[in-house]
Order: sequence, then structure tokens, then C-alpha cells
Amino acid sequence: MNFYILSCIEPFSLDKWGHEDASSDPYGRFHRGVPPKTKGDYAFISHMIETLKPSTGRMGVVVPHGVLFRASSEGKIRQQLIEENLLDTVIGLPEKLFFGTGIPAAILLFKKNKTDDTVLFIDASNEFKSGKNQNQLTDDNIAKVIETYKARESVDKYAYLASFDEIKENDFNLNIPRYVDTFEEEAEIDLEVVRTERLELKAELNALETEMAGFLKELGYDA
Repeated sequence: MNFYILSCIEPFSLDKWGHEDASSDPYGRFHRGVPPKTKGDYAFISHMIETLKPSTGRMGVVVPHGVLFRASSEGKIRQQLIEENLLDTVIGLPEKLFFGTGIPAAILLFKKNKTDDTVLFIDASNEFKSGKNQNQLTDDNIAKVIETYKARESVDKYAYLASFDEIKENDFNLNIPRYVDTFEEEAEIDLEVVRTERLELKAELNALETEMAGFLKELGYDA
């Protein structure tokens, strides 16, 4: 039977999380490394990883984006989690979803005994119902994330299934834009059309100048 955990680190990047006792933790939760004193994100992640069932454990955790790319001790922990093939999916969320913070967050899904070494990246940051003080994920937004997760395939400008080697080439950086390209190309500019419009505007301006000169002449300002 699967063991599911869904947790939100609150507040994000908590300091004073117990760093002074982590190196001698009696439960061995920090064998991949001790997170920095002022950012406890990976302390919570490490704790939850160690509580998973060895064969069927599943876990989801909401994190700030810094968890995806910060270096030093956090980078080493992140690298080892990936090398152990525990990370399954990274989901980018819209900004202003949570009370108390406007920053965008991400969901990390971890899974024991994966059947392959891929990681699915989903960029759901641009699909939401806008609110004055807080944004919301609609049922359709959530359904799209779930369907994409189940299909586990790349989707243009929305999801990308990355191999272990690709992530390794990126120095185990999980920043979503490195994998999901959401760039929209601008429409090509037809310079001939622009030139024609410019000439038309120039002709209109000349006509207006001539008309204005006539008015001034009638009013006796021609001198």
C-alpha cells in the first residue's frame, strides 16, 4: 500500500530549524548533507524522504523555487536525491496562490522504486484564474496538470520529460525554464508594409501642413 505525504513548508526557507543538532541526528535523516542554517527547506524534505516506505513510498512537497537551483550544501543534497532516482516530477505553480506570500512555488514529487530515471517538468505557472489579492487554480488547470503527469510525455511549452543525463549536464539544476521552453516568438515584421505605411503617414502629414498653412494665410499670418 502506498504511503502518501503532501506537505507545505511554511514559512518557506525557515531559519532556526535545528541546524545545531542536525549533524548528530539520531535518526540519520541528514546523511545526504546538512542544509544551511538559515534555510530549512531541505531539512523538511530530508525528514519526509526518510519516513517513506522503502518500496512503495510516495511524497509531494510544496517548495520555493530556490530549492530547485540553490548551490552549496543544498545543491549537494539535491544532486544526491536525483542520483538516488527519488525525484519523479517538478511542477511550477503560479504566483500569489498562497496566503502570506506572493512568490510562485513549485511541487516536488518523490517516488521510491521508480521504473526509469526520468524527471517530468511541468510549467503550470501561466494557467490560473486571476484574483485581486490571490490567484486560483481552476478545475481545468488542475485536470491538465494531472493528465500531463499521468501521460508522462513532453508537451510543447508546458511539459518536458528530462533524462538523468540531461539533468546532469545542467549540473543538477532543476530550474524549470532550463527544461520547458515557454518562449513565444514575436511575429515577423514585414518591412515593406512598414515602409508603405510610413509613406502614407508622411503624405497625410504633408497634406495637413499645406492645409494649416492655408488657414494661417487666411488669418493674416502668412508673413
